[in-house]
Order: sequence, then structure tokens, then C-alpha cells
Amino acid sequence: MVTRLPFLQRDPQEDGPQYLEDLATGYWFSLVFFEAVEAGLFSLLEPAGRTLDEIASLLGFAPEGLERLLRGLCCMGLMIRDGSRYFNTRISSRYLVAGKEGYQGDSILWRRDLLDRWAGLRNCLKAGGRVLDGPPRETSEEQHARIGKYLQAMDAVARTKAGEMVPLFEAMTLGGEILDAGAGSGAVAAAFLDHFPSLSATFMDIPEVIGHTAAFVGRRGLAKRAAFCTANMLEPWPVERGHFSAVILSNIIHAHSERELPHVLSEAAACLSESGVIIIHDFFLEHFPEKSALFDLNMFINTYNGRVFSWHCVREELEKLGLHATDLIPLETDTGLIVAARDAALLGRLRVGKVESLISRIRAHGFKSVLPLPVDQVHVPDWTALKCRFGCPHFGSPSCPPHTPTPEKTRHLLAGYAHALLLEGEPPARDFQMRVLAAEREAFLAGFYKAFAYWAGPCSICPTCAEGGTCRNTKDSRPSMEGAGIDVFETVKRAGLAVRTLDEEDAFVKYFALVLLE
Repeated sequence: MVTRLPFLQRDPQEDGPQYLEDLATGYWFSLVFFEAVEAGLFSLLEPAGRTLDEIASLLGFAPEGLERLLRGLCCMGLMIRDGSRYFNTRISSRYLVAGKEGYQGDSILWRRDLLDRWAGLRNCLKAGGRVLDGPPRETSEEQHARIGKYLQAMDAVARTKAGEMVPLFEAMTLGGEILDAGAGSGAVAAAFLDHFPSLSATFMDIPEVIGHTAAFVGRRGLAKRAAFCTANMLEPWPVERGHFSAVILSNIIHAHSERELPHVLSEAAACLSESGVIIIHDFFLEHFPEKSALFDLNMFINTYNGRVFSWHCVREELEKLGLHATDLIPLETDTGLIVAARDAALLGRLRVGKVESLISRIRAHGFKSVLPLPVDQVHVPDWTALKCRFGCPHFGSPSCPPHTPTPEKTRHLLAGYAHALLLEGEPPARDFQMRVLAAEREAFLAGFYKAFAYWAGPCSICPTCAEGGTCRNTKDSRPSMEGAGIDVFETVKRAGLAVRTLDEEDAFVKYFALVLLE
């Protein structure tokens, strides 16, 4: 059984009050989760599970209340019950048991510790920035312990991200020395050292952090290939210029403002060798936009001027420095990459799928979602032609049936393609259709020379259609999905999106388009 939070399953425009109710109670899930992690509940269940009474005795909880908590955790997909015993599910066993390599508990509890700051959101909104209320200034020992806990939490997250990042660079055969600027725990650069034996690394961060970084790197057994440097990112970096084969900026640019970003990128470029690359790993507004928007708010509340940037903004700054830069490379998780170099040919060695790279470029045109879809999942039955011929007032228009491909012709055409992208947008129709044309062109420029788009509804590109049923603007006209025989409802459902018929005049309308790729 796949378990997802209710509000992640619902469409905000279609599910109305229930979606709002689910949003309002979303914190229930977090608080139950935090309590279970802090109590060490998942660690207690390894490896053979325990009964309710055993768990209650070990934790000092009353069985009556504990049973209700365990029921909630089972419903969240974090535990299962078999007879009288409770067991961890695979995700809990892998990531929530203390002592295991993938343990995420410190990261989770660090996010719980942000609750008090988030409770001050209104004060931050009134002030226009961070407001520090509450506990007095920490002692140096307390600050040291807090930084260590934070880095330990971030180390667990960064190792997961690095596992996605490093394989992209296998064809580059990185060598020499890399610079991890704003290194934090050092997990990202450490992953590169593990993967490329000829590499060494300099880990650079503020004085309060770098000692912790050295300790983390040492525990990974990489101390002999590591050097450590203290620096303020907003001052000239005290490292050798033109030296490094890679400069890593992992989750660091979001800690800075628009005015500070050019300095950080300029210093990174100055440290780069002629054949080196800058690797920027961060949240970006275009990738996983719901999480990025909330992370941006987190920066607003918890930092003096941090923010999440658009990848367009970052790439423009890189290009001002004379660098070539990739489009946003989305990771499977909630962050993405931009890679830059002086030599554009280096970027061509990245092991990035053409389709994955294209998705971020198309989404930047304003689509709500852009989903890859195998062509064999595009459903083309024969009945769709009847819905156009009988029941649609636009039948006979220049870009509608019978002037569009028949279902049989569409099925034959699809056989010549391997991939498709399903685009989701909204009215007005002409704006949506113009974005679809732009998406088709992006695909063509990315090397998909056979790219062809189907959009939604009758053509709205020109103010009026030509008389006599002959289109004057075939360059910009495309058939609709439904007009070419595609069952839009079934195809959209196969892509994993929610869609339903409309029963109210003011109901929210979704538009879908399809871009075929060879």
C-alpha cells in the first residue's frame, strides 16, 4: 500500500473544503512523527518488533494512549502490525533506526526545533524580515553543540543528495583538487572523493563550522585527502585562484540575497581552473515549487537575507561571468543542479538524460506540471471521433475534425515516437496554446527534431478563423489531443494526475497538452 499525506493526493481547485481541511490538519502528521522519532520508537522495534506492552514498558507510556499513537504511525506507512507485534516498515527500518548509516532522525528533529521560529511568522511579515524573540543568547558551548547537531542532521540529507549527483559526473573523470565552499558537514565533496580516487578537496566554511566539518570528514576516513580553510563567503576567498577542477556550492546560495549572489558566484569562478566546473546544488523555484516556496519562507524567518532563487537568475549571473551553464538539472528529490564551465564542451559530458533536462526548460514557460509519459500510455480509442462530430459546435473549423488526423492515423503516428511529455496548464486558451508552441520549440532546439505538439481545445491563436475551412496560419496551428482521437481523461490518469468532468459553471478548468519526442 502506498501512503501519502491527504493534501498531497488532492487537487486544491477541485476538492475544495476537504483540501483546506487537510491543509489545516497537516501539522498533526508532523507532531506524531516528531514524538515517535524523539522517543526512539523505531529503534526499539529493530529487528524483531515488539508488543504494545513491551513498547509501553520501555518508553514509560500508558498502553491506552500508546496504542492510538501506534495506530496513527501504521496509517502513515511507518509501521505495520502483525498480530500482537508492531514492526518497522522498510522506510523506517532504513532511515529511522539510530546507528544505521542512513539514519535521518537528527535531521527530522532539527526541523522540529524550527517550530518556535515558524510560530513567529506574523512578526517577520510585519517587520519584513527575521525577528529574533525568545531565548537569551547561547553560551559558546551551547552554540557549539547546536552547530554540531545541525551539521549531523544536514550530513544525513546531503549524503542522500550526493548519491544522485555524483553519477552525473562519471564521464568527466574529475581529477586534481575540488573546493567545497560553504561545506557544512562536507558530505557532498566527500562523496566525490569516494567516487574519484585521484581527487583531493579543500573544505571551506566559517570558523564556527569548519572544526565540525573536519571531524565529519575524518570519520569518513578521508582526512589524508582533505584540507580545511576558514572563510567568510562575502569576503575574498582565501584560496588559490584558477586552481580547482570543481567548485561545489551545495545549499549555500540560498543563504544569500540577490545583491550578495554575484559576489559568491564571482569568487567561485575566480577559483576555477580553465577546465573546471562549478556545481551549484540547491532549491530552485521551478523544481518542486511547493517545497521550494515553503523553504524560501523558512529562509525569510530564520536567516537575515536568505532566499530561494530561480534557476534563470542564477544562470544569468553565471553567463555574466563568461561561463556556460546548463539548464536546471532536477534531482529525484526536492533539489536540483546547475553546472557551469568556461568550456561548453565539458557540459556535454554530463550524464544527464535529454528528456530530464528538457522538462525544466519547458516547465519554466509556466506549466503547472510537465510529466514524462511512455508513448504506449497515450490512449487512442475510436469513439473519440464521435464526440467531436456529434456534440461539439467547433466541428468543421480549420483545426478541428475532419481537418485533423483520425484516431487510426494518430495511432500510426505514435508508433514512430518513443517518449512524450504531458503538460498541464490553465486558461486563457490562447495563452496556453502559445506556451505549448514554445514547449515544442524547446524540444526541437534540444535535439528532438521530430517534436510535435497536441494542445487542448479549438485553435485560438488567430483572432478569427479563415472562411471556407482553410487555415491561414498552419505554422502556428496544432490539433487538439481530443481532436486527434486521444482519450484525454484516460491518458491523464495514466500519467498519475487527477481529472474529472465539470459540474459547475465556475469550476476550475485544466488544460492538457502532449509533446511527442522521438
